[in-house]
Order: sequence, then structure tokens, then C-alpha cells
Amino acid sequence: MYRLLLFFLSFVFSIHLFAQEPRFLLMKEAHDLDLGKVLIKDFSELKFPDYKDRAFWENLPGKIQADYIKKAEQYLDYDWPVVKATDYLEIIRSGDRRQNVYSKPRAALTALVMGELVEGEGRFLDDLINGVWYYSEQSWWGWSAHLYIQSAPRGLPDVNEPTIDLGVGEIANTLAWTWFLFKDQFDKVHPLIAPRLHQEIMEKAVIPYYERENFWWMGLEGGHLVNNWNPWTNHNILTAILILEQDFDLKQKGVRKVLRSLDAFINDYPDDGGCDEGPSYWGRAAASLYQCLDLLERSTGGAIDLYDHPLIRRMGSYIYKSYIDYPYFINFADADATTSSRPQIIYSYGKSTGDDRMQNFGAFLAKKQNWGQRTPNGKIDEQIMQLIHLDEIKNADAENVLISDFWLPDLQIAGARDQEGSSDGFFFAAKGGHNNESHNHNDLGTCVLYYNGKPVFIDLGRETYTDKTFSNRRYEIWTMQSQFHNVPKINGIDQKEGKKYHARDPQFEAEEDKVFFSVDIAGAYPSDAKVSQWVRSYELQRGKQFRIGDRFSMNKIEAQPTALHFMTYCKVEEKEPGILTLRGEDFSLEMSYDTQQLSPDIRFHKIEDPGLRRYWPEGVTQIILTYQDMTPSDESYIIVTPSD
Repeated sequence: MYRLLLFFLSFVFSIHLFAQEPRFLLMKEAHDLDLGKVLIKDFSELKFPDYKDRAFWENLPGKIQADYIKKAEQYLDYDWPVVKATDYLEIIRSGDRRQNVYSKPRAALTALVMGELVEGEGRFLDDLINGVWYYSEQSWWGWSAHLYIQSAPRGLPDVNEPTIDLGVGEIANTLAWTWFLFKDQFDKVHPLIAPRLHQEIMEKAVIPYYERENFWWMGLEGGHLVNNWNPWTNHNILTAILILEQDFDLKQKGVRKVLRSLDAFINDYPDDGGCDEGPSYWGRAAASLYQCLDLLERSTGGAIDLYDHPLIRRMGSYIYKSYIDYPYFINFADADATTSSRPQIIYSYGKSTGDDRMQNFGAFLAKKQNWGQRTPNGKIDEQIMQLIHLDEIKNADAENVLISDFWLPDLQIAGARDQEGSSDGFFFAAKGGHNNESHNHNDLGTCVLYYNGKPVFIDLGRETYTDKTFSNRRYEIWTMQSQFHNVPKINGIDQKEGKKYHARDPQFEAEEDKVFFSVDIAGAYPSDAKVSQWVRSYELQRGKQFRIGDRFSMNKIEAQPTALHFMTYCKVEEKEPGILTLRGEDFSLEMSYDTQQLSPDIRFHKIEDPGLRRYWPEGVTQIILTYQDMTPSDESYIIVTPSD
């Protein structure tokens, strides 16, 4: 158990190669601020539409109203499922996280809330009360995979030690909004419903937040770096504090603690604003930070405002820097290959920071997702925010932001396309970094390559999460291993996990006609690989071709082969010696190599995991080019060009 916990902690606390000086942006912003004079005393001061605001709900588009009511009707007389002891225990028995056990009742409660807000006739109120009572009776609101944060053994939650994980935060937020919206209605039914709900949220979430400093995600005890858990959970708890806390002194102290904790997240973020967890996790990293900043700005009348800080702007712009073409984003590590992202937050983030491209990109994503024609997703507050911005975003300027190139020197991630503003032709992204990044894969030097906005060389991503994913057996999973990324196997040896396995000497140059990126990845391999230098380079000759170079120096040539590995979603066939044809959705490319150096092996992998099948349902192909008659020092090149 202890070793498992140590591994998990070392995994989630991503350590950047470039140490940051603590910034303490929020604490500096609030240093001379008298919160007592600027902080709202009651959440209703923020003027969000509530249950009594019938004009707001009745003026929503008719189809959205009808869809909300239809969804809520599915949960009339809903049989609220018990989270059984065996549901929790499954995580230590089989590794199954049983996420549906937790997500289904939350979806039911959210649907009932939104349906009642729209209809306003009390038809869903009894089922809402049952949902409130259901959660009030639960021992814990978290997810079984996170029970490592309690002192007692994993498997079952300890009611004597209330802990806060992502799940507790999500439910605390949802229930706090439910209390805010329907407290008066609950009181009309029975005077104990609203007080009971208030008490349960305070005891299960808010008071533990006040009393504890040692939840790792808070970042308050030093020595640990934090990830998306920090702003994600802080936003949920901040919401609960602002809604529920009736002691104004405690409310101020709670808000100041949120500022301290969020500073730990901002302090750890690289100067380049890049998210090492990838674009899909950005939606709960920088995007959740924006939700915190937005709520803080609103609740202090603008007294707390970081929108003009360059780092906050760079953290936002990462989302369109990592964009390929809809719906694809760069998916290094555990990130998703496609993501709907968070259009309203992207739009509002860009508007707040004065980044027009980000704002327009949010409007573009909204239109791609039929904005205003269907009900929004997310928690209650997130749906309300989207409904508030419905007309504004629907009528906003939209831009499919396709930037020419970018370079994130701290994360050592680069990307470029053939032509700014167009998805035609090649797009590539590549990375250096180190092998202890958050949600790490052993993938230093890998790339993704797309053509006409469609995948060629891919990053598989990750399979459906299980207990094994976040254990000391993580790198037994094939999608985490370097041999299933676009990097070499050297003397039969794969890359190794850990911060000490890192890239060296990253180089990036972008010009009008070409873009070049290179990095020495020898340090990503253990000593058994017997390699002193391996410079992997990528050169995009805009509008012409994509070249992959490998220049290496070996200390010794072993019996086990050295080979270049590539994963592709294209159909692969050998056109002739030295040329492989890669057939994609609407294109055909040729991959050329020197037959005197390299010998091909083409292997098809059927995709069984439902998580991976979302992106690669037709299976993937692995291309292995094995070096023949290697010399200790040499170089090789692979050229990818459009077929004639």
C-alpha cells in the first residue's frame, strides 16, 4: 500500500524541468485588500438567474426548454441507486473504478434541477428532494480510486475522516447550487430538508477544507507539485463556501485559503503557459482556474483580477496552440485525441484576457457543437453560464484558429502546419521534456503528424482508466510504453519512466518556408541501451514534405535490434522497396526510407478497449523499421510526401 501511494504521488506531482520561482499572484493581488469590504455577503448578490427568475427560463429557445423537460421526465419516480460496499471494494479487487455508480445519480439530479428550473411547476420537486436526501444519507461523495487520500486502508471510505477528492468537490458544488436554487421550495415541503442538505455539504466538504492543509492537491504543505485537481476542486469548494457559509469571517478566511491554494497551482505552471497534461485536461486545469478567477472577480466586485497578467493569457492561449483541426487536438500523454473542449469557457476566457483569437475560437467550437440547438453539458453552474451566454456566443465572430506554428520552451513542445489559417497539407507536433510529467507516457521525441486535418502518425492516448493506470504497474500498459509511440527502440531497449530520463538540447526554428525541431533523446533510455546521443529531428518543408531524421552515437551495438517505431491510423502497404503507402481518410502519402539501412515490418493492432475505440475504431498499424548492419555512429532519414 505504501509503495503504491508513493508511486501515485510521484506520478501526479509532475515536476517540470525548469523550476519556477513562486509567483503568488493571487496573494499579492489580495495582500492589501480588505475582503470584508469587497466580498459579497450573500450569493444572490451575483444576480445569477434563480428559480424565481421565470422570465429568464421561459425565454430560452423552445427546443432547449423541451429537451430539458424531456430529460427530467426520465427521472420521475427515479429509484436512486445505493452505492454498495462492494462497489467501493471493486477498486482493490479487480481495479474497476465503477465510475457509472457515481455518475448516474449525479446526472439524474442535474437533469431534475434543470428541468424544474425551466418548467417551474413543481413537478420534479419530490424527485429533487429524494436526490437531496439520497446524497445526505451517503457516507462519502468521492470516487473509489481516490480512497488513498484517507489514512485508513483503501477499499471503503472512513466516515471518521472526511476527505475531499474530485468527486466530493463535484457533488458539493452540485448540491450547493441545488440548495441555493430550491431552498425556499424545500422549506415549503418540510423545514428539515434544506438545513439537512446545508449541514451535509458543510460537514463532508467545506469544514474539511477549512481544517485540513495536507490534501496533496491543495499544495499548501510544500514539497509537492499539483495538477488539475487543484483548480478543479478549489472552484467547487469556493462555490460551496460562497453559497453556504453564513459566518462572514469564516467566509473571508475560506476565500483566502482558496487564494493560497490556487497560487500553488499557478506557481507550478511553466512560464510558457503550456499544460503538460494535454488539451483535454486543460479543460480542468487552466479552464478551471479561469472559473475560479471569474468567480473571484465577480464576488469581489472586480477587486481580484488577474486577467492582464501575461502568464494567465498564455495559459489560455495554449488551447488553440494545441489545436490541429476540428475535432483533433495534440494528445500527448493521457490526453484525448478529440475533444469538444469547453466553448463558453474558452470564449469567456479570451474575452476577459483580451485574446480575440481565443474568444473567436470559443465561438467557433460552440457553432461546431450546435450551440443553442441543444441543452448544454456540465454541472448546474456550468450549464447556467452557457445559457447566460447563449445569444452572445451564437452571434459572435467565429474563427477556426489554425496558427502557423508555436514553441513551448518549458514543456519542449513544438508544432507547425503548412499554411496559417488552413488545415490543408501537413501539421505536426513533437515533444521533448521528461518522463515524469503528469499523466506521463514514455514518449520523449515522439511526434504526431496529420494531413488535411486527419491523422497519419498518432499518439494512441490511453485506455480506459483502471486501478492499474495509477499504480506501480502503469508502464505494463502498452499505450504507456515508448515502443508504441513514434520513437526508436535502441539495442532492444525502451525508454524508462522517471524525471531523470529527460531530453537534452531542444532546438526550434520557424521560417516562412520551413520549420525545424530537434531534441537529443538519449537521456530517455537506461544505461542498457548503450547510447550516448540520439538526436531526433523533424523538418516540415511547408507545402512539400515532412522529414524525420535520426542521428546517433552508440557506445556498443548489442545483439538486440535497434528500430524506429511509428504508430499510424492509415492503411499501410509496401508500394515498392523503400516506399510505404499510407492511405488515410481522404489522402494518400508515401513514406520513403533507405533500404540499405532499414528493413520494414508492418503490424496491425485491433483496438478492443472502448476508450481507445472512440478515436481509433478501425484499429491501428505499427511500422517498425529495423536498422541493418548498424555502425556505432550514423544517421538516417524518412521522408513523407503526398502521393502523385
